[in-house]
Parts: sequence; C-alpha cells; structure tokens
Amino acid sequence: MSLSPIEIEGQIVLAVEVRLPKTNLLVVTTEKGYIMCGALDVALLNEKLSDRKVIAGRAVGVRTIEELLEAPLESVTLEAERLGIIAGTKGKDAIMKML
Repeated sequence: MSLSPIEIEGQIVLAVEVRLPKTNLLVVTTEKGYIMCGALDVALLNEKLSDRKVIAGRAVGVRTIEELLEAPLESVTLEAERLGIIAGTKGKDAIMKML
C-alpha cells in the first residue's frame, strides 16, 4: 500500500494505491470527497448510504493514479452532482471541484 501527497494545479491531495492480487485499488482524495477506480460502488453510496452525503466519482479501466486523474468519470454520487461533477468529468477536474 502506498500513500503519497500529489500536487494538482498547485493544490496538494492524497493518492492511495493498494496492490492486490490481479488488481489495484486507486483513490485520490481531498478533505471533501474522492475519486476511485472501478471498485467504487456508486449505487451503494447513493441508495443505501445516502444519509452520509458522500462526494465521490468512479473511473473504470484505470491502472495508475495518473490514469485515474486523466480518465472521464463513469459515474458519480448525487452529492458530487450537486457540486457540478457529472459523469464524463475528467478525474482531475472533479478533484479540483472537491477542493
């Protein structure tokens, strides 16, 4: 597992990578929300955990933190939509809206 501060447009956020057999879990997080690889269950956050008001987005087919930041988000939570983050938003742009 690795935790690394990374800079995006002059702002510091945290990148988390967990190496597992046959897959990696990738997360870039701010104090307000996060983006994650395809392992994120957006439907669960929107439906069963809606009271938590999680701000998050999911990108599929990414294998590195760099790819996660460049990929369009496949799905986002309702709370992310309230910030103007919609499906198709580039990961890096979503993170900037979470700062």
